[in-house]
Amino acid sequence: MTNIKKRLISIKNTIYLAQSSSAKQGDSVTLLAVSKTWSAENIHQANQAGQRHFGENYLQEALKKITLLQDLDIEWHFIGPIQSNKTKEIAAHFDWVQSLDRAKIAQRLAKQRPENKPDLNICIQVNIDDESSKSGITPSELFSFAHQISQINGLVLRGLMIIPTKTGHEEQQRIAFKKAYSLFEQLANQYPTVDTLSMGMSADMILAIEEGSTMVRIGTALFGQRAKPINNNTKLSELNNE
Repeated sequence: MTNIKKRLISIKNTIYLAQSSSAKQGDSVTLLAVSKTWSAENIHQANQAGQRHFGENYLQEALKKITLLQDLDIEWHFIGPIQSNKTKEIAAHFDWVQSLDRAKIAQRLAKQRPENKPDLNICIQVNIDDESSKSGITPSELFSFAHQISQINGLVLRGLMIIPTKTGHEEQQRIAFKKAYSLFEQLANQYPTVDTLSMGMSADMILAIEEGSTMVRIGTALFGQRAKPINNNTKLSELNNE
């Protein structure tokens, strides 16, 4: 049994126990393996062990892995900041976008989505703690923005993604998670396609699940420490997405 398979089993057990103690949970919590900087071989090992959803931040790196692993049953999630010149490739190769926060990007993704592919699954990124270093719309902008997305053919609104402030104070974390869950509930009541609250990473996934997360983004706990250093120009919002 590989180390990745052992870690995957351990993480799934942790998710199950956290889910069992949460009054908010439905049937399951999806594990999104954050595979940025990790090789196609690492992803292959995780997939062979039963992992299907993988998240990537860096487009060019992701495209190489998507090509190498095209025969595997994988759903690819783009979770990094999106520039206009990246939308065509993202629309063509990914199943989900979790970091949408601009109408212009939404329109480009929809227009450039290949006709032979299903609608692109969208999570709106909400800057839940109003941090200047992070992408995402403000909570007050959410419902008007969600309405715009719901009207765009080629996209299907699935929910929200948040990256709360890193803190060692559990109560502060709970406040951010509770706020996100409240927004998610309101959104789900308006749009029947909304079923995903993507929040929680390696260090706080138990707390996130207890507060209603339906998808946790796990990198370090599954793959270990990053395989290579991050460029100094990388945005803080990219570093904090696992």
